[in-house]
Amino acid sequence: MNHQDLLDRVVVDPEICAGKPCIRGTRIYIAIILDALAEGLSTADIIDHYPSLTLDDVHAAAAYAAEMARENIWKLSPSR
Repeated sequence: MNHQDLLDRVVVDPEICAGKPCIRGTRIYIAIILDALAEGLSTADIIDHYPSLTLDDVHAAAAYAAEMARENIWKLSPSR
C-alpha cells in the first residue's frame, strides 16, 4: 500500500468524531493508535484490543502523523 492509500484510510470530518482524525469506518481516533504505539504496544496488541483495525490502519495512523509533522515543522523552528 502506498503513502496516499494509507492517508486515504484517515478521515477528518466535523460530522464524524467531532472532526478528530480517525480511521475511516471505525471511529477510532488516530491519537489512540499513536498513544498505544508510544506506550510500546505492538501492532498485534493494538489490533487485538481494537479488532476492527487492520495492520494497514495502524500504518495509516503513523503515515498521518508523519504528514502532520512535515506540515507543521516550520512552526517548531525558531524565527530568523
